[in-house]
Amino acid sequence: MSFAQREATSDMPPRRLLGAYLEEARTECLRYMRAPGFMLPIMLFPAMFYLLFGVLMAKSEGVDAGRFLLASYGVFGVMSPGLFGFGVSLALERDGGLLTFKRALPMPPGAYLLGKMLMAMAAATVVILLLLMLALSLGHVVLTPVQMVALLLTGALGVLPFCALGMFVGTLIKGQGAPGMLQLIYLPMSFMSGLWFPLPMLPKFLQKIAPVWPSYHLDQLALAAVGLRQGVLWPHMLVLLGFAVAFLLLATRRLRRAG
Repeated sequence: MSFAQREATSDMPPRRLLGAYLEEARTECLRYMRAPGFMLPIMLFPAMFYLLFGVLMAKSEGVDAGRFLLASYGVFGVMSPGLFGFGVSLALERDGGLLTFKRALPMPPGAYLLGKMLMAMAAATVVILLLLMLALSLGHVVLTPVQMVALLLTGALGVLPFCALGMFVGTLIKGQGAPGMLQLIYLPMSFMSGLWFPLPMLPKFLQKIAPVWPSYHLDQLALAAVGLRQGVLWPHMLVLLGFAVAFLLLATRRLRRAG
């Protein structure tokens, strides 16, 4: 935290402090909306992937298959705004000096990160909405309103662990190398978590290590949201929370040291 930020935090009344956080979140959202070339692929690529593999190629597999693919490809889509929307932009802004400039501003120190997290949550919500539209209209998937809301909440909150991971990668890699490095994380993790194919179809050693990945635990929550999984869910929530906190702390420590 810079001296200007410490002064801003100590001198601002609570109402102005909240306003500063909200203003930073608003400007962050506007900045990404003005760069559709960056955000549109993040939001539309999962929808295209689901349309091809989750709708067109799975029409004859039954009702449960439709809900399974919606949940799994929903998790696949939610990972993208967290990893790329957070990781790539942070790496580019570090290279360009924007992060250093923001540190010198008299603004609350957490406003920058909060703005990015809210943007990622909004993008994840849009991804789930797009998949729901495709599932209900073209895939003929049957869901109750409660299940749809549960899936939306799972996606909006489930993006946060991937924000933390993207943030950590963004502190390690230069801007030009961040997209390639994140792809090396994103695609293998999706495959090994059983998002593209059910875990029983994968080799046994991949089935055993699937719980290592946060995407596996988010997938279990998404399956429960659409009514395909019964049982205790809090262990999966705890794993995701621990993953998010751990990588957030690592990334914050890295930013303090390296900037």
